Amino acid sequence: MKETDTMLSTTRMTTILPVKDMDRARNFYENSLGLKAQGMQDDGGCLLSSGDGSAIELMVKPDSDTSDHTSVSFEVADLAIEMKALEDHGVRFEDYDLPGLKTEGHVATSAHEKCAWFTDTEGNILCIHQNLT
Repeated sequence: MKETDTMLSTTRMTTILPVKDMDRARNFYENSLGLKAQGMQDDGGCLLSSGDGSAIELMVKPDSDTSDHTSVSFEVADLAIEMKALEDHGVRFEDYDLPGLKTEGHVATSAHEKCAWFTDTEGNILCIHQNLT
């Protein structure tokens, strides 16, 4: 094994997100974002896939707080087209005016990428981003 290789460098990853209401969250992830349910877990969680091997597991945590940072970012080929499609499915994008982060028309642009943020029905912060390089 080379020094730059790690045991996890070629594995698929799953992000686990807390949700208070599984039915509401599943509806959002399946119908608003278009992810595909892969089945329910023994603990009541639900595994959803984007089709490229990436996955999100929704885990029921009625008393959990949501994060104050981006939990998941989805890479897209064209940010404007994806934003329009998501808005057509009821997704509302956020605007930020923070030190080091300001959105214009819901989009933050840097030299390397364009990003737009939204929340799921449970308050988790999600992002879509388009690489520019």
